[in-house]
Amino acid sequence: MTGIVLTQSGTFIIGDIARILGWIMNVLFNFLDQVFGIQNIGLCIILFTIIIYLLMLPLTIKQQKFSKFSAKMNPELKAIQKKYANKKDEMSMLAMNEETKAVYAKYGVSPTGSCLQLLIQMPILFALYQVIMRVPAYVDGVKNVFTELATEIMNTAGGVEFMQELSQNGAMTAYIGKDFTQTNTVIDILYRLQETGKATWTMLADQFPSMDALIESTHASISHLNDFILINIANSPMNMIKSGLSTGQYLMVFGAILVPVLAALTQWLNVAMMPQQTSNDPNDTMASTMKSMNIMMPLMSAWFCLSLPAGMGLYWIMGAVVRGIQQFLINKHLDKMDIDAIVKKNIEKNEKLREKKGLPPQKDVNLAKTNMRAYDSEKKKNHMTEEEKKAAMEIATNYYKNADKPGSLASKADMVRKFNEKSKK
Repeated sequence: MTGIVLTQSGTFIIGDIARILGWIMNVLFNFLDQVFGIQNIGLCIILFTIIIYLLMLPLTIKQQKFSKFSAKMNPELKAIQKKYANKKDEMSMLAMNEETKAVYAKYGVSPTGSCLQLLIQMPILFALYQVIMRVPAYVDGVKNVFTELATEIMNTAGGVEFMQELSQNGAMTAYIGKDFTQTNTVIDILYRLQETGKATWTMLADQFPSMDALIESTHASISHLNDFILINIANSPMNMIKSGLSTGQYLMVFGAILVPVLAALTQWLNVAMMPQQTSNDPNDTMASTMKSMNIMMPLMSAWFCLSLPAGMGLYWIMGAVVRGIQQFLINKHLDKMDIDAIVKKNIEKNEKLREKKGLPPQKDVNLAKTNMRAYDSEKKKNHMTEEEKKAAMEIATNYYKNADKPGSLASKADMVRKFNEKSKK
């Protein structure tokens, strides 16, 4: 097993995740082969996707819960934002944060509830890309398909030099080993030949006529492993469309076009199934941003799945299908929940936590409001306009002018002042 490690991804963090995903892919490949006699990377990716999304189900539930409760929370959050819209000082920002935290706590959701799953998904996508681009380095069954041919080429005069020449084709060097004395490096190159079409395999047969039958059987075997319905999961739909149009393989062109189209469609259905926050306010930047993202995300999915290996598109589509099923079932569950009862329970829970911490049974938000009132009062004194200062001066002047008028408030205050002075003497 040590030989297979040579060409695995060494990218920081992503490489470690890729080794875990590669191990899962290898187990699934052996399971399908030994139990059902099926050797197909496309089916492995489908099973792999289902397993990954089942493992992420708790995060999916949190995300759906956040989306569902947003409809209730957003009016309260907007009211807080409006309240502190023109207050940019530190005290105001602290008070705003406290009140915002209180709203999230009341509904029992986290501010990161809508993006945590995405943050976890991204390294999985990057790692899966490495696995698909280097399948022989992770899946023993695929590596074994190339082992005999790679060994024969290395033992043939001029074989290694010819493979080095082939390795300079396009971006192939990013996905092959650097040591051409190793069989794995030759296997890497043979696996990458799928992107160049059958012509390169014909050129390989012309270069090594004694291996003609072995080359043909190896090409047929790897095509069988990577072909899924109408596409090759190791090749990009864009490459397949170009190749299919030039060779008249229109079924392959149709299958390649389906990948980005289905990716965009399933992504759009996912967005449509999620609880949406409607707003008629043209100044609502959050609502307009979400609306733009709902349009851009399916288009971005189509572009990524057009240019990346079709195996990535298959994972993307299958992931959207699994998410859609999960969303349907979770939405059904959330619709039956009593949100008011949940809010009441969360409030009681937060009060108990405050009690354990030795805090009084008042909300932090109330304390923040009290502090803000005192702060605003002091702030007003120190930031009076010239007109406000003149008005205050006029009131004070009139106050003291009326000090000699019997029965006036000023005269009574003057009497109290004189009494206090006399008492002191």
